[in-house]
Amino acid sequence: MSIETTLHFFCGKMAAGKSTLANALAKKHNAVLLREDSWLSQLYPDEITDIPGYVKYSGRLRNILSEHIQSLLSHGVSVVLDFPGNTVMQRSWFRAIYKQVNVSHVLHFIEVSDDICKQQLNERNKHKPVGTAFTSAEEFDEITKYFEAPSDKEGFNIIRY
Repeated sequence: MSIETTLHFFCGKMAAGKSTLANALAKKHNAVLLREDSWLSQLYPDEITDIPGYVKYSGRLRNILSEHIQSLLSHGVSVVLDFPGNTVMQRSWFRAIYKQVNVSHVLHFIEVSDDICKQQLNERNKHKPVGTAFTSAEEFDEITKYFEAPSDKEGFNIIRY
């Protein structure tokens, strides 16, 4: 049985369930799982305190990891990227990766209401996983202002949840 090498990535508001789905997909597809929150919390502890800081350090991380992700994919290893693809610009990074190495891709789009996300955010805050950033309802509202749902015009293979 041949398994197609695939890049899996996500779109969904904060606390929509992207990381939970990423875990499940990595196990299901025997894929390498890369988590932005883990990398950022280890590389830049206490340096990301606001949205501009996140954008700065996330951009650095993406630049450094792009070649590594492409190498994994070009060697037949599927990759699950637990990085947000919540804006057109963020999703363009994923496109550049899979197009460069000519592999399959899936954008997993989790459509959840703000109220459910906030409920899940409150639950997550009770346990505060390592690397969790932007945890207040106010920060949720601030981040959500930038959210752009994917459109069919972007040309992704989208699975909606």
